[in-house]
Amino acid sequence: MMIENQFYALQARYEELLTASEQNDVVTDIQLFRRIQKELNELSPKVDAWKRYQQLEASIQQAKDMRGDPDLGDMAEEELKELLPLKEEMQHQLKLLLIPRDPDDDRNVVIEVRPGAGGDEAALFAGLLVRMYQRYAERNKMRFESVSLTDTELGGVKEAVFTLSGNDAFSRLKFESGVHRIQRVPVTEAGGRIHTSTATVAVLPEAEDVEVNIDPADVRIDTYRASGHGGQYINRTDSAVRLTHMPTGLVVTCQDEKSQLKNKEKAFKVLKSRLYDLYRREKEAAYAENRRAQVGTGERNERIRTYNFPQGRVTDHRVNLTLYKIDAVMDGELNEIIDALALNEQEEKLRRLDENM
Repeated sequence: MMIENQFYALQARYEELLTASEQNDVVTDIQLFRRIQKELNELSPKVDAWKRYQQLEASIQQAKDMRGDPDLGDMAEEELKELLPLKEEMQHQLKLLLIPRDPDDDRNVVIEVRPGAGGDEAALFAGLLVRMYQRYAERNKMRFESVSLTDTELGGVKEAVFTLSGNDAFSRLKFESGVHRIQRVPVTEAGGRIHTSTATVAVLPEAEDVEVNIDPADVRIDTYRASGHGGQYINRTDSAVRLTHMPTGLVVTCQDEKSQLKNKEKAFKVLKSRLYDLYRREKEAAYAENRRAQVGTGERNERIRTYNFPQGRVTDHRVNLTLYKIDAVMDGELNEIIDALALNEQEEKLRRLDENM
């Protein structure tokens, strides 16, 4: 009964928005019109499913009424045998549609990768993770754009910040947040011993301009000459940009572009996303505590996933999933892992929904 009440309310809201979207004062207000259309698009599949369920219930009731008919009774019984399992299946689908969707799921993402425990090997592992996400973007028709990359002499990564743009990027990649652990014989190991190292990954929803307003007076902008192994131009001009958001202390650097203006634009994009993430998390707890909850301290025992090269396996500890195809995973084939994590999240939300009914 509670499910029916919720869908009646959703249908009423849909019809209210549909009427509002046709009003002249709404049509001329672009921002309001877009918000209404977005909510209509979100409600539409739910209302359509509810209408199909109501039609199914009407068909079931009609078949029940016909069971006493001497001529049509047998046909009605056969129809009920087909319709009743469909009703049970549709009730489950309706429950799934009531699961609250993360409002950030359809956003692009900003990903930050940093080495954790393990010295040079951790930095090399961080570099492998950056390449893994780059290959994932290519495989899934997402746009990978580097914002800031600080590398090491051995080819590892001290810090990498980049964006991935595409359909439902955050809904897929949010599961990558946490400590990733690698077990292998490092190239720097002469004795052939297996080492364990870590890297941290933070996935932030990219903020839109209309959502995060930054007072220019709150941001200190410093320019300097880029450094690293990226090309001859980087040490000749003051193209690198560092932004410091003084109210929060957040610092963003960008040196990947030759143009200071482009570096500044990228840096502001990341700063807005970090501020959006900060405000988003402050609703539940202090930012520092949530940050630690996401990536921990980088210690070896704080891991969401292990990449074991000697055994050729990747294990995601949150869903106890082990795949013996480490080369494919490191080459960006992450969808099997992400699908399992998404299904686990859905089941957990469904369980909580049932508890509240």
